[in-house]
Amino acid sequence: MARYSLDEFIKSTGQKDLGEGKFELERDRMLELNLNGRVWIKRGAMVAYLGDVKFTREGVLEHGLGKMMKKAVTGEGVSLTKAEGAGKVYLADSGKKISIINLDNQSIFVNGNDLLAFEENISWDIKMMRKVAGMMAGGLFNVKLEGTGMVAITTHYDPLTLRVTEDQPVFTDPNATVAWSGNLNPDIKTDISLKTFVGRSSGESIQMAFKGEGFVVIQPYEEIPYVPHTA
Repeated sequence: MARYSLDEFIKSTGQKDLGEGKFELERDRMLELNLNGRVWIKRGAMVAYLGDVKFTREGVLEHGLGKMMKKAVTGEGVSLTKAEGAGKVYLADSGKKISIINLDNQSIFVNGNDLLAFEENISWDIKMMRKVAGMMAGGLFNVKLEGTGMVAITTHYDPLTLRVTEDQPVFTDPNATVAWSGNLNPDIKTDISLKTFVGRSSGESIQMAFKGEGFVVIQPYEEIPYVPHTA
């Protein structure tokens, strides 16, 4: 095969069946869903699909009145689409790196911007960190996922997981925090000083404080929180 030929390009970049189940990393930044049923995906994340698949935007009251009210507060940063049917669906999110987590009767919090997909049998709820709502544009909201099944999250570049112990709390920049264990309830630590009013508006004057036993996932990137549009 000629070097750099079209045939070589097609072979080297072609889709490969790895036999890894419903959620499969086709590339570091491309998720393949081997769909036979229903999966919830981040709206706008589908880039291609094969087979008989239907995509339906979630209904206003589909997850109950409580979640509808939370979504009205947090904006559409956690808006979902149902992918139903049989086939292959390919997901991506602005070239971000994708990680798959297989929950086994466990729970995890994920930043609303970083949730890509999860299986239908995973229960979820939107959590708003009220202490930070008035300090950051758009506040800070996250999604608690719990149960048994696959979850896909995204990060800018490679994620780093830090262990949280009773004698070693972890403090993070909210804009670089991606996920944390479901048993942790982070507090907001503020460091009000002249730096708060000079230069970057948020800076490092606001931190998330994780205490107890668990883990927290960070990324080497400060992601701007979603800000809902107003009429």
